[in-house]
Amino acid sequence: MTYLQLVNMVLRRLRENEVTTLQGAARQNTYPRLVGDFINDAKRMVEQAWDWSSLRTTQTVTTQANVFNYVLTGSNNRFEVLNVLNDTSNWFMHYQTASWFDQAYLLDGSVNTGSPAYYSFNGVDANGDTQVDVYPKPDGVYTLRFNVVQRRPDLSADTDTVIVPYRPIVLLAQAMAIEERGEDGGNASQWAYQQAQAALSDEIALDSARHPEELIWREV
Repeated sequence: MTYLQLVNMVLRRLRENEVTTLQGAARQNTYPRLVGDFINDAKRMVEQAWDWSSLRTTQTVTTQANVFNYVLTGSNNRFEVLNVLNDTSNWFMHYQTASWFDQAYLLDGSVNTGSPAYYSFNGVDANGDTQVDVYPKPDGVYTLRFNVVQRRPDLSADTDTVIVPYRPIVLLAQAMAIEERGEDGGNASQWAYQQAQAALSDEIALDSARHPEELIWREV
């Protein structure tokens, strides 16, 4: 579902005229632009509500000897880690705190080298992508796989698409628009939000069935 299609779906529900583009001179039409902002707000809310299957991906890091800091290119600092694997050495890597890494790299007398077994995040680069430190300091080439839930940037072009369920996005954006108006056609915004929440809950229930192990609490 494209950005333009989402905006027009909300405009129709509000009995407003559809638009053919959100770009160029059409951007002077303030109400479709406002609806577009609501779409992006709703998209963020839906993306953050659950670890959607469609947002799961792998960020791959290839190490170099004596380099311990790497960038997760394209992460935009909007992701959640599921697990991290050292694919070369065939083991899961474990998170350690920034102070643990400071101790290992700055305060200890010597730094171990070898196959990375630990990771910690260390700010972002100039592009806003997350940086990660690994330990021990690599002594060669290793493939590290960061399995993550990657939230996507805001929509801007007409053809930008969403890959999470679109119905909760439309209903949430509609509820925001109704709230902004006060109410619309006798439908109070509270009722509109309830419809949106019900749609979101239904979609989460469907998607979570693909990952039942993540909903089972186990005592360690």
